Amino acid sequence: MFEVAELGRKVSKKEFAEREPALRTALLEAQRKLREAQVPVVVIVSGVEGAGKGEVVNRFHEWLDSRGMETHAYFNETDEEHERPWEWRFWRTLPPRGSIGILFGSWYTVPVVRRAFGEYDDAALEKDMVAVNELERMLTADGALIVKLWFHLPKKDQTERLKTEKHKYWSVASPIAKKFSKRYERFLHASEVAIRHTDTGECPWYLIESTDRRYRDLTAGETLLHAIERRLAHPVKIPAAKGSAEALAAMDAPADQPTILDQVNLEVRVKGDYDKELEKQQRRLHKLTVAAFQQKRSSVAVFEGWDAAGKGGAIRRITASLDARIYRVISVAAPTDEEKAHHYLWRFWRHIPRAGYVTIYDRSWYGRVLVERVEGFATTDEWMRSYQEINDFEQRLHERGIIVNKFWLHISPEEQLRRFEER
Repeated sequence: MFEVAELGRKVSKKEFAEREPALRTALLEAQRKLREAQVPVVVIVSGVEGAGKGEVVNRFHEWLDSRGMETHAYFNETDEEHERPWEWRFWRTLPPRGSIGILFGSWYTVPVVRRAFGEYDDAALEKDMVAVNELERMLTADGALIVKLWFHLPKKDQTERLKTEKHKYWSVASPIAKKFSKRYERFLHASEVAIRHTDTGECPWYLIESTDRRYRDLTAGETLLHAIERRLAHPVKIPAAKGSAEALAAMDAPADQPTILDQVNLEVRVKGDYDKELEKQQRRLHKLTVAAFQQKRSSVAVFEGWDAAGKGGAIRRITASLDARIYRVISVAAPTDEEKAHHYLWRFWRHIPRAGYVTIYDRSWYGRVLVERVEGFATTDEWMRSYQEINDFEQRLHERGIIVNKFWLHISPEEQLRRFEER
């Protein structure tokens, strides 16, 4: 696979000086257009240690307007990141629509490193790549452009480059560069497995020969430019939102068809002393959350249901039994401008609790297939694909050991009306 990036291609100093000004002008123009088109761009910078990835990122900041671009370097995990699903650190730094986010290291780094150092076998690496494909598919379907750059360097050149780089006082060397150089073949094998499983039509990989710095930089810049131009010329087609009646006419079940909610027994009442039973269950819940905190098991509780069904009251009775230091209640209202500038799950990923803590959502990601669908705030394509996206999201939480509890509070239309009138 990597032979195509070992052809010895070079660019002379004169040629670089001739081509660079036009490239920079074109990149700035493309950046302006993608800002107008509100396209978020994720640039993944990966590759062999010593290939000059940091130099390329610095070059991008020379060529592009840094006001519309942010770079995020993922070195060692922080405690906060370590205690959450690995996706959390990336979701919270995704660029808003119209901006460019450069990910120096990305969701590929940890799986590839683990395989190179023998912590993973190929099967485990491939499993992680399935999750990566789902993430990239989700972001692309939402309109994002993902440009994945892989910078390759032959082993001999890597050895020479690393010897040279350590003497440059301005160079920020990777803390594991030396370890990687000793495991070059293992790293290359792990990288090939990852690339083969994630080189898709929507998110292809671009292998860039990096022995010659000028060739590397020009190729990276031109690759980014062409990817942006193609995306602007062929935008992702997301149909405009339709009114609820038109959008759902052919898809909703007939009004007289029984649903699962019709099976809910609305005549159930608490037997015995309500206050006494409530206190008993609150003491039980308190002990369970303390035990979960000690075992570093985090929890997510989702409350959905009809207006006036009592979600707020139920949440207050739960929080009355919890230690205020370990829980948060997130009240979900209409999205802010910042939230609308990202994928709809972004606002929920941000609040995923660290190990041992509890997050309670008063309304949640299900709004995508409830109020946003009914009111026409989401297009048909958006809410239809969100069912799978929600399942994937919750599966990610479950696989990371997070306890997910979902509650639907149901009342009859008559009871809802009565409560509204009482208010």
